[in-house]
Amino acid sequence: MNSFKPVVLEAPKMKVEVWSDIMCPFCYIGKRHYESALGQFEDSDQLEIEWHSFQLDPTIPKSLPVKENVYQYLANRKGISYEQSAQMHERVIQMAKKAGLEYHFEQAIVANSFDAHRMIQLAKTKGLGDEAEERLFRAYFTEGKDFGDHETLIKIGKEIGLHEDEIKSALVSDEYAEKVERDIQEATEIGVNGVPFFVFDHKYAVSGAQPPEYFLQALKQSFGEWRKENPEVDLAVGEGAVCAPDGDCK
Repeated sequence: MNSFKPVVLEAPKMKVEVWSDIMCPFCYIGKRHYESALGQFEDSDQLEIEWHSFQLDPTIPKSLPVKENVYQYLANRKGISYEQSAQMHERVIQMAKKAGLEYHFEQAIVANSFDAHRMIQLAKTKGLGDEAEERLFRAYFTEGKDFGDHETLIKIGKEIGLHEDEIKSALVSDEYAEKVERDIQEATEIGVNGVPFFVFDHKYAVSGAQPPEYFLQALKQSFGEWRKENPEVDLAVGEGAVCAPDGDCK
């Protein structure tokens, strides 16, 4: 008699979607807060995160004759002094520090983020979306890298495992531009007017860099409902002679 072996079929994962811009200071903080909640969530291996593109300021020219840091950029936009702008950012710096992040706004070079989002879209096709977001956030807020410069993006992309030729192609690709624009359009359709914006299983949303406990509550509620609709399937399999798709029968 054949013996029966228990087999657990891999269930689909619950999707967590995040609209974000890499020049958004609260998006990096929100990422850390979400990750902190994830570390307390016992079913974290049953979740799949997908990053979506969003642009806080698409009017920034792709080619800037003079590079500005974040303090100068905000000062010019709001008609305030450089010192006032720096003071306004102090609260964000302290928020970032509590989340374990180090922000250097005096070094962060303001640039149009569209091409960086193109590279993120490429990274997503390789299962590297989260790695791309993390590396670009750190490059911008901590290291003062200019993501408006293609050579900088190529270097960053290679660091996370992308191939140089693919990156170069993606940075001028209409296909990846359309993916970015599609994400931005979808954000408009669901009412996203600020980032970060987290959507859990197409049912629940968390806007902003909320505390970790807020994310944990959203995870527990959304996953509990999702699990009821997507139960794990346990099968007891009696093994016998089979034929495999490759034509091997035994």
